[in-house]
Amino acid sequence: MTAAIVATEVSRTYDLDGVSVPALRGVSLTIEPTDYVAIVGTSGSGKSTLMHLLGGLDRPTGGTLLIGGRDVAGLNPGEMAKLRNETIGFVFQSFHLLARTTARDNVALPLVYRGVGRRERRARATEMLERVGLSHRLDHRPNQMSGGEQQRVAIARALVTGPSVLLADEPTGNLDSATGQSVLALLESLNSEGVAVVLVTHDREVAARADRQIVMKDGVII
Repeated sequence: MTAAIVATEVSRTYDLDGVSVPALRGVSLTIEPTDYVAIVGTSGSGKSTLMHLLGGLDRPTGGTLLIGGRDVAGLNPGEMAKLRNETIGFVFQSFHLLARTTARDNVALPLVYRGVGRRERRARATEMLERVGLSHRLDHRPNQMSGGEQQRVAIARALVTGPSVLLADEPTGNLDSATGQSVLALLESLNSEGVAVVLVTHDREVAARADRQIVMKDGVII
C-alpha cells in the first residue's frame, strides 16, 4: 500500500524584507493511509507550515514531498489544485463556511470543481451530512447552527471528495470542551473507517488521543 504522504528532508524558507527565515529545516515524515497523527508545538514551531506543505497548499524550498505518490515539485498550479481536490480534505479552526449558503450546498462546493452535476452533488452532500449526524440540518445556514454543528459541516465538506487524508488545523479550538470531545470522536470514527487523520494542535490532551504524536520546535521534529 502506497504511503499517503512522504516528506523527505523537507525545508521551507521565507524571504522577509531580504532576510531568509527558515520555517522548516530538514523535516522527514511519512503519513500512512490508516494513520491518526497529531502534530504538536508552540506558536512558531513550524507545525502550521508543515501542515500547509502536507496539504499541498505550499511547496518546499528543499527536499522531496510526495502526495499520493506524486512529487509536487513537478506539478503546475492546475495539477496541484487537482491533486489537493482528489487527495486531501481540510478542516479549519474557524470552519470557513459560506455564511449565506445552506449546509448541503457548503458541503457540495468541492464537487463543483470536479465538474459533478448538481443532482449528484446534492445527493453526495446529503449522504455526508447524514454520516456526521446532521441529516436534520441540510437546509440550515451556518448562523442557524451551533459551533459543533458548523464544524461537523466542515468535516462533511472535507470528506465529500473521498480524500485519503484529512488535515485538521486546531479543529476543537473554537469549541467548548464537550463539543470538542464529540468532534474528536467523529474524527476517530472516520479514521477507523480508513481515512488518515493529521491533527495540528497545541493542546496536549487533544494530541494524546492520536496514535502517534510528532512534536515540533524551531522548524524541526524533536
